[in-house]
This record gives sequence, C-alpha cells and structure tokens, in this order.
Amino acid sequence: MSNKVENRRSQPERIEAKPLRHPGRWVLATILLLLVVWFVIGAARNEAYGWDIYFQYLFDTRIAIAGLHTLAITLLGMLIGVVGGVLLAVMRMSPNPVFNAVSWVFLWIFRGTPIYVQLMFWGLIGAIYDSISLGFTQISLEPFTSSAFALAVVGLGLNEAAYMAEIVRSGVSSVPEGQVEASKALGMSWRQTMSRTVLPQAMRIIIPPTGNEFISLLKTSSLVVAVPYSLELYGRSMDIAAALFQPVPMLLVAATWYLVITSLLMIGQHYLERYFERGATRQLTARQLASLADAEGTIPSNVEVINAPEKKGR
Repeated sequence: MSNKVENRRSQPERIEAKPLRHPGRWVLATILLLLVVWFVIGAARNEAYGWDIYFQYLFDTRIAIAGLHTLAITLLGMLIGVVGGVLLAVMRMSPNPVFNAVSWVFLWIFRGTPIYVQLMFWGLIGAIYDSISLGFTQISLEPFTSSAFALAVVGLGLNEAAYMAEIVRSGVSSVPEGQVEASKALGMSWRQTMSRTVLPQAMRIIIPPTGNEFISLLKTSSLVVAVPYSLELYGRSMDIAAALFQPVPMLLVAATWYLVITSLLMIGQHYLERYFERGATRQLTARQLASLADAEGTIPSNVEVINAPEKKGR
C-alpha cells in the first residue's frame, strides 16, 4: 500500500500547455482593420467612383447578357483546352519521337508567347488564310474567320490546351508505375487500367490546378477585345463607359460581376475536390487527431478516428 502511495507521489504532475501570447499580431491586425475601414469610408465619399452610375448599371440587361457571353466563351474555351491538353499530354508521353516533337513545339509556342499576341493573330487570320486547298477542291474559311466569337474561343482554347497538357501529364505521372504494372498483371486492358487505376488517383492532382485554370480563363476572356470581340463582360462595360464618359463606375461593375462568377466557380471547385478526395482518408487515433489539431490550429479533413491499439503486457 505504501509503495502505491509512493509511486503516485513520484509520478510527475500533468503539464498543462498554455498558448503563447502574440500581442504584436493583434496590434498589426488592428492597424490593418483601421486601414480597411479608412479606405472604405474614403471610397464611399469619393465622387470619382460614380456610385450612382455603378448601382444604375450593375443589373443592366446588357451587362447580364455580356456575363453570359463571358461564361460561354470560358466554357467552350476550357472544353477545347481540356480535350487538347489530354491529347497533347498523351503525345508528350508517347515513345514516338514525332508525336513527342510536335507536342513539344506546340507547348513551346503557345506557352512562350503572350495570350494577347495570340488573340491578335487570330483576329488577323482571315487576312492570311481565306481558304484551304486540298488539290481537287478548296474549303472556304470565311464562315470561321468572319465570326469573332469562334476566333475568340479557339484562341483561348488552344492557349489553355498548352497549360492543361502539363497538368494532365503531371497528374498521370504521379501515379506509381507499380500500380499500372499490377493492373496489367491482373489482366486489365489499357482502358481499364486508365479508368480504374490511374485516373481516379490522378484526378486528385489534376482537379485543383484545372479549377484554377478555369477561373483564370474566365478573367483572361477580357482580352478577347484583341480579336476583336466586344460583347463579353469587359468589352460591353467599356462600350457603355465610352458612351457615358465614366470609365471608373463601369470598371467597378465589370469587377463586381467577375467577383461573383469566380466566387461561384470557387465553391463548385471546392465540392469537386472533396468528391475526388474520397478514398484518401487518413486513419488516426483520437490522441493523434488532437495533437494534429493543436499543431495545425484546425481539425484536418479526411480523417477517420480509430481506436488506439491495446498495449500488450510484458
């Protein structure tokens, strides 16, 4: 009995960790908050912003239709970018030297030149090529070259394909080669290996940068005025601004619409990433989860709590 009492007395008391105080952070946060409040109040009182014109044209029908045009250009351009990116990635990883060289030259040109220069080139494509000669007949390109919308979509799509090719290639390359060999050993075809083994794992790496590229493409669509195509959000806002001689409030209108659309796309990207993160759950004990939460300052996602294994007595 006395030994037990002595053992309890000899055991160290439980250490209660207290978080360090950081008064400097709170001072800096207060200063930043005051600066933000000062800027907002100053902007609200500044007549140069033209808030009356801003609220008048924020929900204008022409602006709303221009927003739909922007979404259409972005969706179609991204579709071309994804399909072209997959094809270029396959060619880039192909052992065929011709496929590899063609994909490398495509990436070199479209990633090495500014998108604005490329769109200017597509706007002038009708002056360079009016038809394609096949020897026995000629195909007129006028239906394509006369459509500024089609030129804008193709210009953005081909540029996006160059970036999507590297995203797809990096995602596929991230899957260990041993898993592909194991799938082949199980008798899976190339299609089954890609759909059941490679792509489900690669999508967790492909989806986040693809979502970022989609949002970036939405904002890049403002450059299609170089084609020229001015029925999208930025171009339409600037047309109205030129008629009103008020560029600042119309720029704020365009910026607001871009912010709303990109915010919705970011929410969709978040849930899409969660969908493809299934199967990446980490198993931690309650104690490990508590330690990880203390270290990161938040409870991590994709964690499954399991019971701690019982210690075997000696």
